[in-house]
Amino acid sequence: MGELIPLVILILAFVVGLVLIPFGLPGLWLMVVALVGYAALGRFEQVGWQTLAAVVVLGVVAEAAEAWLGFRFAKKYGGSNRAGWGAFLGGLVGAVIGMPVPVIGNIVGAFVGAFVGAVVLQHSPGTEVKATLGAGWGAVLGRASGAAIKIAIAFAIAVIGLYAAWG
Repeated sequence: MGELIPLVILILAFVVGLVLIPFGLPGLWLMVVALVGYAALGRFEQVGWQTLAAVVVLGVVAEAAEAWLGFRFAKKYGGSNRAGWGAFLGGLVGAVIGMPVPVIGNIVGAFVGAFVGAVVLQHSPGTEVKATLGAGWGAVLGRASGAAIKIAIAFAIAVIGLYAAWG
């Protein structure tokens, strides 16, 4: 019974982490911290340092992919580096501003913020409206792609963590 409770808590942390990710909250890092805690409880015998290192690397890759895709898609749809930065920063600000709205505020705020950030930083005198809006649309697509990749990597972290813990 004593070994079952930490495993159940780990599973719950993984589920909560997976639910938090689409809301722009640090669910992926909750999962990593939960696995580190589980490993520490077991004196790193069942879940070893190699597994923890792999999970941390996957987390960093997920974060980098999410940020890079916002830049990439904003540029693909006609934006500049400024639009990429606008998408990134606007997504963060939008998620924070959306927090007071229950359930979907963070998601909507992040997407709207990415769009507005890309459009505002892309726009300059002489820039065509079509190019400016294209950068905004690219930022939205990049944000969605980044979130999808982050969720997929979070599932991989859950599988790796549970496989090691179940060991």
